[in-house]
Amino acid sequence: MVKHVVSFKFKGSAEQRLEVARKFADALLSLPQQIEELLDMEVGINENPKETWDLVLIASANSLEDVAKYSAHPAHVAAVQIIAPFKEDRACVDYTV
Repeated sequence: MVKHVVSFKFKGSAEQRLEVARKFADALLSLPQQIEELLDMEVGINENPKETWDLVLIASANSLEDVAKYSAHPAHVAAVQIIAPFKEDRACVDYTV
């Protein structure tokens, strides 16, 4: 099984970043029901004001190929459009468990 871990940093005021994070989290959490390659997904919005990253997602898939299919799926592409104007940075790690 592959764990797909992605952290996001958004632009804007704290309130704007939180609003974007909430909308993005809602969209992400609906993806396992729409994308068969996703086994599950967890999303966390940062609560620590001393940290600069806003959101993290942890998804599980059977293989890196399935992660690629999830990434290209239209529902995922639509979710990413929510943050497109606000994305400052992204960090990703994929690893096998």
